[in-house]
Amino acid sequence: MNPKPNIVDLPVYKPGKPIEEVKKELGLSEVIKLASNENPYGSSPSAKAAILAELDNLFLYPDGSAAELTAALAAHLNVKPDQIIFGCGSDEIIALIARAFFLPGDETIMADQTFSVYKSNADIEGAVTIEVPLAEGTHDLKAMLARVTDRTKIIWICNPNNPTGTIVPEDALVTFLDSVPSQVMVVLDEAYCEYVTDLSYSDGVKLLERYPNLVILRTFSKIYGLAALRIGYGVASPQIITLINQVREPFNTTRISQAAALAALQDQEYVQECRRLNSAGIVQLQAEFKRLGLEAFPAHGNFIMVDVRKSAFEVFDSLLKQGIIVRAGHRLYPTYIRVTVGSTEQNKAFVAALELALAGQGVQA
Repeated sequence: MNPKPNIVDLPVYKPGKPIEEVKKELGLSEVIKLASNENPYGSSPSAKAAILAELDNLFLYPDGSAAELTAALAAHLNVKPDQIIFGCGSDEIIALIARAFFLPGDETIMADQTFSVYKSNADIEGAVTIEVPLAEGTHDLKAMLARVTDRTKIIWICNPNNPTGTIVPEDALVTFLDSVPSQVMVVLDEAYCEYVTDLSYSDGVKLLERYPNLVILRTFSKIYGLAALRIGYGVASPQIITLINQVREPFNTTRISQAAALAALQDQEYVQECRRLNSAGIVQLQAEFKRLGLEAFPAHGNFIMVDVRKSAFEVFDSLLKQGIIVRAGHRLYPTYIRVTVGSTEQNKAFVAALELALAGQGVQA
């Protein structure tokens, strides 16, 4: 059996290690996972209630168009319902965009250290990826623009960027969009936008009317705390959404995920509280890194990427033995770990374990 040649050596995405696996592997009773940028405060109580209410309807197929959720989200974003598409996480929207638009040999531009799913989906479709180095952890939009050719099909901008956590300010983004050829799609991934408090940050949805080649990606996995239910969405012109819908499977989101997302969307007080707690957590961790003499990128999502000044894998292993899961293995940042901003107590536990790891004293807790 012969697969597509371009997928044979494609790396498999490696998520953060699951809590259950670490407990079993290391014989630990308590494990704190700060590896996958999940909301440590969970989801809104109203979302949990909506999930329970759907349990009697498990025999029914979901609404393939997610009509009720679409209408509510359109009102929330002040866009039209035909500008929205839902997916099994925003990851699926990325895959659908690649499926709908890439032909073998098309070129796509992205940062050289960003969300890996952009490149993997381009590889699957036979597109050629142009990776442009970050500038101090931030997208270098001028350098990305310089790499545009007549073969460029899509440019990906992760804002805030995963894993560095940096943002592209609105003025720089608008200048960039003004210069991108109209036939080139720009995908602006705003998975962490609800966490951003910096006033220079742009609301990508508000730019859609001005830039018909723009696509916005967002998710209910992060601040809404619904990662397990896998529901995200894209917002774009009706023409682009129609094309993406043509390659979407008919029932790609579940009844439970739609119901929970609808309830979560309607509880914006919970979102605001999670944003406040996350901001306090960033201040807490940044102060501890400063005390330890460690440098970190500015954090605008719910995670921080910090230079531990030694092998990130070594620190990762030490933290793991102490029951703290983080992320390492960033190709261009071998001494950096990415840590999710946890609760106050989780952050304290992480810092205590990190001090031991930096001193070469990581042991089981």
